[in-house]
Amino acid sequence: MPYTKKTIGAYFEEQVKRLPAEQEFIVYPDRDLRWTYSQFNERVDNLAKGLLATGIGKGDHVGIWATNVPDWLTFMFATAKIGAVLVTINTQYRSFELEYVVKQADLAALVIIDSFRDHSYLDTVNELIPELKTCQRGRLKSERFPELRSVIFIGQEKHRGMYNTRELLLLGSQCGDERFNKVKASLDAHEVVNMQYTSGTTGFPKGVMLSHFNILNNGYYIGERQKFSSVDRVCLPVPLFHCFGCVLGVMAALGHGATLVPLEGFDPLLVLAAVQKEKCTAVYGVPTMFIAELAHPMFEMFDMSSLRTGIMAGSPCPEETMRQVMDKMNCTDITIAYGLTEASPVITQTRTDDTVAQRTGTVGAALPEIEVKLIDPETGEEVGVGQPGELCCRGYNVMKGYYKMPERTSEAIDADGWLHSGDQAEVDEDGYYKITGRIKDMIIRGGENIYPREIEEFLYTMEGILDVQVVGIPDQKYGEVVGAFIIKKEGADITEEDVIDFTRGKIAPFKKPKHVIFVDAYPMTASGKIQKYKLREMATEQLEIDTTVFDSEKESKCPINQR
Repeated sequence: MPYTKKTIGAYFEEQVKRLPAEQEFIVYPDRDLRWTYSQFNERVDNLAKGLLATGIGKGDHVGIWATNVPDWLTFMFATAKIGAVLVTINTQYRSFELEYVVKQADLAALVIIDSFRDHSYLDTVNELIPELKTCQRGRLKSERFPELRSVIFIGQEKHRGMYNTRELLLLGSQCGDERFNKVKASLDAHEVVNMQYTSGTTGFPKGVMLSHFNILNNGYYIGERQKFSSVDRVCLPVPLFHCFGCVLGVMAALGHGATLVPLEGFDPLLVLAAVQKEKCTAVYGVPTMFIAELAHPMFEMFDMSSLRTGIMAGSPCPEETMRQVMDKMNCTDITIAYGLTEASPVITQTRTDDTVAQRTGTVGAALPEIEVKLIDPETGEEVGVGQPGELCCRGYNVMKGYYKMPERTSEAIDADGWLHSGDQAEVDEDGYYKITGRIKDMIIRGGENIYPREIEEFLYTMEGILDVQVVGIPDQKYGEVVGAFIIKKEGADITEEDVIDFTRGKIAPFKKPKHVIFVDAYPMTASGKIQKYKLREMATEQLEIDTTVFDSEKESKCPINQR
């Protein structure tokens, strides 16, 4: 059985009793804000009681649209304690996407900050919900969003029609505990506590329903793979609205009584400063974050000696970057994790004592209590060691389903309970998995299957290349050809011809990039995933490819995969 059957709130309260009174849970080094487990628990209880007093309770969906501000976490735990479902909203969403989530998720309350970068959340919300200007707080009646009853502002400022966190905390501190305790006692670990919308790299986002049981246990095992204890301090620059932040970060730390050192947003300089100031023992990030930290001109000025471990995840990691993180950042015990939101999210992870080869060439072995298998996506038959197949998993970590999307749920989870990842992988004799690419990202050039990851790893060995992403680009002759999108190292003077020359005689001719496009950055989701479909669209536009030819032939022509 998984580690615990407790709800998140009950588990947190146990940690408060177990840990020393001075044990810090959350530290924001840039503002010197420090909450011990006990102090944070008191703040959470006051907010939870404040929410109950305003009519938000068990089963209600509460959306949060905010960067990693301190009270993001207060709302996460407060909603968990009253049985509400926290719906996390991508910070990069705009009006159209926000409207979709508020409606699709049936939000009863929406929690917001004032703005993110150049985007005013307040203006967007007031445009979508004009009734806020005239409604009583907590009694919103919106024509566009009939389920929405309340908008809450994180901060001390007052805005028309909205409660703010200070008011809710004060209100909660004046309420008794009888109703609150009754609600807590009614909760079950298998109830949905968190709903995250898939990052939207393809299609409309789907609301992934995750339970206390899902994410608390997954977080515990993630921390175990890093050998976390109460002495660990985890630098967390990844977004909390994504599983990387709120499960790999928050739940892993909670499960081991560790300390969280979050940043409101990613800045490589602030990450380096936080690690040094707080003597962090772990640091998280997607590969592009680690690349930015290592490449920062002030990198050598910071002391990284306290670091030991951490997680690199979100997208494939270049081997050279991994080795630099181990050598230059002192993360000798860095781990790689792989998974997807629907799996709560981690399925496999390396261990701190794995070999360098295992930690640079694989995504680790299955976490405890999770079954993993690889299948032929066409036949459904399990494949053998060293053979490519779709990675599937089964266990406590599999989501409850997609909210109000039963057909999509049945497409993702089969009748035997296996969650289909859509990712192509291979497994070795020791049970370590290597992701070879998305099945849908696979390039089929004239019937030849090409896996982008293989070409990316090869191109990383070329001098002058900082980062590379390979996608399939439409081609009238072959159906698809290889396109390489390259970010140059500073000062590098390489051309398209140089890259193509580099491949001659080193990889099969059909794998060579036909198109090389140099870019300054990649289109990414806020959680750090590169949107390869946008790279494909960019190439199609720049190269003036007429895609109507392919659309008209789609029904009559289908490439045959060569085995």
